[in-house]
Amino acid sequence: MFTKNNTKGGPRIVAIGGGTGLSTMLRGLKLYTTNITAVVTVTDDGGGSGILRQDLGILPPGDIRNCILALANTEPTMEQLLQYRFTEGMLKGQNFGNLFLAAMIGISKNFEEAVKKMSDVLAVSGKVIPVTLDDVRLVAELENGIIIKGESQIPVVQQKENSNIKRIYIEPSHAEPFEEVLVDILNADVIVLGPGSLYTSVIPNLLVDGVGDAIEASRAVKVYVCNIMTQPGETLGYTACDHVKALFEHGLKSLDYIIVNNGEIPHDYMERYIKDMSQPVEYDKNQLESMGIKVVEENLVALKNEFIRHDEQKLAEVIVSLLK
Repeated sequence: MFTKNNTKGGPRIVAIGGGTGLSTMLRGLKLYTTNITAVVTVTDDGGGSGILRQDLGILPPGDIRNCILALANTEPTMEQLLQYRFTEGMLKGQNFGNLFLAAMIGISKNFEEAVKKMSDVLAVSGKVIPVTLDDVRLVAELENGIIIKGESQIPVVQQKENSNIKRIYIEPSHAEPFEEVLVDILNADVIVLGPGSLYTSVIPNLLVDGVGDAIEASRAVKVYVCNIMTQPGETLGYTACDHVKALFEHGLKSLDYIIVNNGEIPHDYMERYIKDMSQPVEYDKNQLESMGIKVVEENLVALKNEFIRHDEQKLAEVIVSLLK
């Protein structure tokens, strides 16, 4: 039995995604195991990551940095430093952790070595790896036929056009997976997709050659952590079933479990999210079970810095419990 804080010999967990959702979940999972592989999307082209990607020709460091920090065993001051964002001058908007990783790339043979060195410096539990080392760009086709190029532009244009996303793809269309991605997926006890932005954090990983097939071939328990709230520019009006259908349409072939939130959202948070065109993700248990997916219902609501997040400890407990 896997217990909290008894991480030695813990389950082999592969967590696939990106953004805030993935790093939040990793903070909880590291209390149960050190055998974690975070497989991270590398399609970000906005903000500080986008600037470094364009100026230095490196993979976007932001999501990688967040996952490294989530799995790190370091002093709070160090984490605060690596999350610091400059507010003035030529570095305004840049994150120090991104610059740290960029500098590490400068003194390393390649990107993957730099990530490993940064992980070693911060005593990371497990490992963080990019889904691919190829320079890929995310493209969306809307139902009205409009094509949007670039991850950062997808939610902006989608809202402007008020047309649902029909499909997501990458350019170039064939990207080689990072060598350890498929190996770790095939050897996993649990594979977790999400939580996080459906079309810009989770699905991009499935578009890399071989990833969907490896997930299907793996004997691991396959879990999707559904978002608590819908996301403007991506999943407005989506139910949990709509999220799953989108995953299947983009390379995922089967799921064992879906974890959904059944907790209530405080009224003041609900009002604010509704104003921002976001609402709780509804789910039809019978419909999901008819697809062969077991539904795990849990109150996972955590309120952090004015945002609704997954409760990292509860979520980790639920995921680990699926192995018992």
